[in-house]
Amino acid sequence: MKRSVKLLKFLFWSLLTVASGILLVSASAYLYLSPSLPSVESLRDAKLQTPLRVYSQDNLLIAEFGEKRRSPIQFEDAPTHLIKAFMAAEDDRFYYHPGVDIMGLMRAAVQLVSTGSIQSGGSTITMQVAKNFFLSHERVFSRKFNEILLALQIEQQLSKDEIFELYLNKIYLGNRSYGVEAAAQVYYGKAINELNLAQIAMIAGLPKAPSRYNPINDPKRALIRRDWILGRMKDLGYVTYEEYIDAVSQPVTARYHGAKIELEAPYIAEMVRQQMVEQYGPDAYTEGFKVYTTVSSDLQKAANLSVANGLMAYNERHGYQGPVTNLFDNIPEEGWQQRINKTPSPGVLLPAMVTRVGEEDVEIGLKDGNSGKISWENLNWAKPFLTVNSFGHTPKTPSDVLKIGDQIWVRVTKDGSYRLAQEPKAQAALVSMQPENGAILALVGGYNFYDSMYNRATQAIRQAGSSFKPFVYAAAIANGMTAATIVNDAPIVFDDANLEDSWRPNNDNMKFNGPMRLREGLYRSRNLVSIRVLRQVGISKAVNYLKQLGFKEESLSRDLSLSLGNVSMTPLELASGYAVLANGGFRIEPWYIQRVETTDELIFEANPAIACNERCIASLNKNTTEIEGEEENTLFSDPEFEEMLIQEVPAQTEPSDQPVIAKSVMSPQVHYIMNDIMNDVIWKGTGRRAQALKRHDIGSKTGTTNDSKDAWFVGFNPDVLTAVWMGMDDFSTLGRWEYGANAALPIWLDYMRTALDGKPEHKPVQPEGMITLKISPETGKLALPGDPNAIFEIFRQENAPQQYSDEGMPSLGEMDHEFSPEDLF
Repeated sequence: MKRSVKLLKFLFWSLLTVASGILLVSASAYLYLSPSLPSVESLRDAKLQTPLRVYSQDNLLIAEFGEKRRSPIQFEDAPTHLIKAFMAAEDDRFYYHPGVDIMGLMRAAVQLVSTGSIQSGGSTITMQVAKNFFLSHERVFSRKFNEILLALQIEQQLSKDEIFELYLNKIYLGNRSYGVEAAAQVYYGKAINELNLAQIAMIAGLPKAPSRYNPINDPKRALIRRDWILGRMKDLGYVTYEEYIDAVSQPVTARYHGAKIELEAPYIAEMVRQQMVEQYGPDAYTEGFKVYTTVSSDLQKAANLSVANGLMAYNERHGYQGPVTNLFDNIPEEGWQQRINKTPSPGVLLPAMVTRVGEEDVEIGLKDGNSGKISWENLNWAKPFLTVNSFGHTPKTPSDVLKIGDQIWVRVTKDGSYRLAQEPKAQAALVSMQPENGAILALVGGYNFYDSMYNRATQAIRQAGSSFKPFVYAAAIANGMTAATIVNDAPIVFDDANLEDSWRPNNDNMKFNGPMRLREGLYRSRNLVSIRVLRQVGISKAVNYLKQLGFKEESLSRDLSLSLGNVSMTPLELASGYAVLANGGFRIEPWYIQRVETTDELIFEANPAIACNERCIASLNKNTTEIEGEEENTLFSDPEFEEMLIQEVPAQTEPSDQPVIAKSVMSPQVHYIMNDIMNDVIWKGTGRRAQALKRHDIGSKTGTTNDSKDAWFVGFNPDVLTAVWMGMDDFSTLGRWEYGANAALPIWLDYMRTALDGKPEHKPVQPEGMITLKISPETGKLALPGDPNAIFEIFRQENAPQQYSDEGMPSLGEMDHEFSPEDLF
């Protein structure tokens, strides 16, 4: 008996000593390690690394930037099966232990003693949260002890549901996906709450080894892991036997789904990315910013298609340059389909191979074994390309163009048929904005962003040509000339000692029409008229006026070539200048970021300067009158706008209740006259193709530079302004017969059909201080009574003609000859 008592005492004291030793070691380790442990409270404010996402104004995803794909979810939004699947796979006692599972740790300790390394961690979900947020993944004892201490602290300060939510959003699940929502999108292209039980179990199997159990990389091993988890869920009572049988019978349906881009606007996306990185640095890729742009999805789609169609039409005007290759030359016939399958599709083009050449059509093979036909109507354009200005004989049969084995490009027409095509050598850019405030509605910087990230809308500095002339004419009208001023369209020669030869400018058609009104000179785009207009205004006065409109002084040549558009700028800069002509005479700045948000905070909201034209003057005047009592507000009634100095337009600002009013830089009277003349460009001048829109509220101007290196068309009404440019990146010619009217205008027209669809005509309201008179078109003076050729013209009241026209033509003096540039200042 005494022996038994002694043995019990010995065992008691031995166990107490061991327990005390363990407690002492644990306390010592805690005292040593705890000062270096992070604050658990920081988990409440943990910033999950979430990519930068860019959206259209109507919430379609344009782009996603960042290495880690993550879409955090709330715990209450997680499907019940998802919670149970992760518990079955990782920690079925999660809601019962204090953060540490003793049995699991003992198992890990035995492995450590027997093998010298930790084979399985025995980690609970809480311990995994501690490791993922605070610790490294190195398998050493000190890290495991830190993990335990942190897990215990986390359980004391956070609820079980909060811990589980952090786990679901932080865990790495392969293929750049962090968190269950991102994994659902990557593997199944669906939201997590749209997945079935088998798919959920597949995702729950990933944390153990995201590469080994990846259903894309190793579907067999992933299937074994999935079915084991489903079996655990059945055994634990999380699912019924019927649910289990149904789930394990499901095939592996996972495949890689990239970021689901809903709107192709890569040039805008890159502009946003650059601006966000400039503002926030590397954090732009990880802080979960959602950037909502001003881009309209419908208009961007129309812009993409219009530019592609315009470049395809340009290609067809210049002949066919032949197939990409003939597959007979270097690939066995059994490898043809694989070659087509691997060929990427640039823009609207699809890769195809010719499988049969008939008398009336051509049969083609497409990707994934699909087939189709190219009819003769979609093939007979393909005259052989010789040079940019010439092509060979018109083909008579399909065999004159293609042969079996040719690898070609095709595109799908509006009626769904295939048409022979080729990659364009020319490039084009389109910028569309709201002239009232500069919001960019659509932007295309080239044919294929993924082939060339060079954004021609914002980076290509090209000569504006005749598209710049309206600004010179606006300077003339602001300085006393009128739409009826007679200007001679006749040859002129300038001698300059700095030039080897005299400058002898010409009109594009090498013809001269003699005296004509300033209005006609603009809508017919007569170079000699423009030169004389600038000469009469004076270059210094004109440059000062153009600077006021927002053009950079360094880009403005200080000689008469300025009148012909010897000004280099980007399409976006030219469009910004045209906004003054479209919005009532106000200088605005283009912008494209509407707001920036994170998951729970509005970071930025744009408050752009707006053109306070006739649509808002009345309300502003009313508000001002109410504030100031009976005193009349004359803020918007001063006609001498051109004398006002331009001040910088405020950039995008923090949200404000008060609108930012853009500075007026063109008087309402000058603006109204210019709009009226530019409307004539469509109905009487070089922009006649735009009559297809059947609208009378549009102003426009074509533009073509020397040797047809640049083709422009800019057109607008008060609601939408769009500028289109076409040219070669290497500044070579587009071809002898390429002009703004047939190269750029069709793109603009195609786009504006969509942009103006359903919008009522919105003509400018005639401002005060103007008068309409009957004049003689030959003299620009008041028409004699009974003159059958008399026409109406509008004038600023102070510049209206006072004299009646003589019966005959007035003497215009001798034809100009030999002016020196020094005489013009």
